[in-house]
Amino acid sequence: MSKVRITQVKSTIDRPERQKLTIKALGLGKLNRSVEKENSDAIAGMIRKVSHLVKVEEI
Repeated sequence: MSKVRITQVKSTIDRPERQKLTIKALGLGKLNRSVEKENSDAIAGMIRKVSHLVKVEEI
């Protein structure tokens, strides 16, 4: 599996609770924080749900 770097670029203020929890589950929570994850189906689905809040780069 490939790895992806996920960076939060927008705030979760005024977002639905599910999106806030998804950001937290990805290991984010503050602007410009980045994490590296294996690109599994579960992670890809989480990224898709908050794609408007994050930037994704293949590693």
